[in-house]
Amino acid sequence: MTSLWRRHRWWLTPTLLILPGAILFAVVILASSIQSLWISLHDWDGFGPMVWIGLGNYRELMGDPQFYVSLKNNVIWLVMFMLAPPIGLAIALLVNQKIKGMRLIKSMFFIPLVLASVAVGVVFTWVYTPEFGLLALIFRAFGANAPALLSDEHFVTFAIVVAALWSQIAFCMVLYLAGLNNLSEELIGAGRVDGARGWNMLRHIVLPQLTQVTFIAIAVTVVGALRSFDMISVMTRGGPFGSSSVLAYQMFEQSIFSYRFGYGAAIASVLFVIMAVFIAWYLTRIIRAEERGA
Repeated sequence: MTSLWRRHRWWLTPTLLILPGAILFAVVILASSIQSLWISLHDWDGFGPMVWIGLGNYRELMGDPQFYVSLKNNVIWLVMFMLAPPIGLAIALLVNQKIKGMRLIKSMFFIPLVLASVAVGVVFTWVYTPEFGLLALIFRAFGANAPALLSDEHFVTFAIVVAALWSQIAFCMVLYLAGLNNLSEELIGAGRVDGARGWNMLRHIVLPQLTQVTFIAIAVTVVGALRSFDMISVMTRGGPFGSSSVLAYQMFEQSIFSYRFGYGAAIASVLFVIMAVFIAWYLTRIIRAEERGA
């Protein structure tokens, strides 16, 4: 037994380490995705028997105006959320400086990261309250009345995304702080010898070493933007009149409130395809960039 283990441990050890994660991924992700796709081909209220309707849910989805409103809001979330990695990097560079009192400032930037999304949503709902919120106090200081952002169909999505960005920027900052603490001192020293300072040091020495961190930050930010749900549920419940809904919230609303699990599964399948296409495209770009660098 011992000799058998010694002969095959070069592949048995990594296989045994990966196996629990692979089983969990297969059960939670793959099996759930296949089941969701299967349900999307049926008319099902979640209780009775499923009735096969083929692509009926998808045809209805293509003609549903609310689907396009949700899709547009997902694009807004995605575009605005892409501000989180560069802002997180800028803050990480700032708080990484060895200045007296910077530890206290750094700990303050961690606050939104440890708060639950629901708590952040409640706090920003108070901030946006036009009668007594922080926004109202600022507007009154200039002799103006604060707009009711969460009741305005044109601004409500932007207001929610700003609230969600608060914690997402903190998350990206933590990622970049970890990356900055693992920079090669030899490369930085060589850069200084060659006269690299400021922007040139950042662009040619620091940022290339943060490529993997940037990949994780962008991938997590995109997935976070596309699966946004909790902040919308807490702050507006998709209102007013569905103007702040996104695909994830529309899926929840159709499945739980309208008992249309087949239609909700069709929305989930579309969202899954959008995420999968982006991740595949982004991974391909990263791999090609690494191959060119090698």
